[in-house]
Amino acid sequence: MKKTVVTAKDVSVEYVIGDLRNIGLKDFVLKKLTNTYQVKSFLAVNKVSFQVEQGDMLGIIGSNGAGKSTLLKVITQIMRPSKGTIQVKGKIAALLELASGFDGDLNLKENTYLRGAILGYTREFMDRKYPEILAFSELEAFEERPFKQLSSGMKSRIAFSIASLVEPEILILDEVLAVGDGAFREKSEAKMQEIIQNGKATIFVSHSIPQVRRMCNKVLWLDHGKQIGFGETNAVCDAYEQFLKKGVFPKDK
Repeated sequence: MKKTVVTAKDVSVEYVIGDLRNIGLKDFVLKKLTNTYQVKSFLAVNKVSFQVEQGDMLGIIGSNGAGKSTLLKVITQIMRPSKGTIQVKGKIAALLELASGFDGDLNLKENTYLRGAILGYTREFMDRKYPEILAFSELEAFEERPFKQLSSGMKSRIAFSIASLVEPEILILDEVLAVGDGAFREKSEAKMQEIIQNGKATIFVSHSIPQVRRMCNKVLWLDHGKQIGFGETNAVCDAYEQFLKKGVFPKDK
């Protein structure tokens, strides 16, 4: 029986707009004096439920503003849900923003060790893994180059290499393979398939439906925070592509 590594039940995330933390004390006082102070809120994620098991690759799809990145932040426990519950079992390596966790003034090697430390790995572990990480990224010639001088594609390569080669139990990717050449994308896909075959789990946000079809066995479809579909890849992707063509949600939604 497969082990469930992520369980989300009715997860909701509410953002508050216009409160004191956002507008500052001066504007708050002025708005209170003029009776124009208003606090508004909206649900970035609204009652989302799904499960991820060992060996799964879950694709999360939806248009911009669907709540995909917010949901990933809940899974990685960067954010807490306003309502509902999220249970995660296993060490997570998450690539939510390519620039996060890196120092532009440090070189590629130093940043690799920095990211490893952020992920909770020891110096000794990174000493063993670093040659493999560098070789996978194919950036040996740029090892001493300041990180800020690397192209976005190079940053994508080293970030993915670190996350996938430090042996996470759950790998989370947010559009990070959208940067870089086709050869490295194929190589990255092959690495993710290897991770899946070894019993690990991957959660993958992408706007590329063909890529999701190739790689994922489950798909979660979000729209303006709401869960439109969750299940077998082709069925959910078919419904999503019909929505893109006709602008009509599945009848049961």
